[in-house]
Amino acid sequence: MTERKARPVGINHVALEVGNIQEAMDFYRGFLDFEINSQSESAAFVYFGDQFINFMTGRTQAPDNGRHFGIAVDDKPLAIEQLKAMGVTLLDGPFTDFLDPWGNRVELTTYTNIQFSKTDGVLKGMGLSHLKKSDEALKELALKGMAP
Repeated sequence: MTERKARPVGINHVALEVGNIQEAMDFYRGFLDFEINSQSESAAFVYFGDQFINFMTGRTQAPDNGRHFGIAVDDKPLAIEQLKAMGVTLLDGPFTDFLDPWGNRVELTTYTNIQFSKTDGVLKGMGLSHLKKSDEALKELALKGMAP
């Protein structure tokens, strides 16, 4: 008999350590349009629809190499243009990665080209109901029995 285990449904949030909350909000707002749910001197909660990033002070480790998190955006070329205008250097490699000022490695990806999906209601609430998955992303979802 197989023991029943809880099944992961998704990632609710990521916690990022930064040196200064206001500076982090200014940096991420340089290329992302978001609202801050709550903010103090030691923490900020930034929602992307039904998920969030918890920014908190206390970063002490060296810059991340392989460890990273990905942010899916609606317009990746625009985000890249804004990052470059901010003086951010994109890292070498096959993906669009960069380090934030505290050494957190971030990968940008395009929402329409990946399997990760928001419900129609969440997209509508975010003002992004115009986004449609690419044929390739739909094929990947279909192979798993998850196509809309």
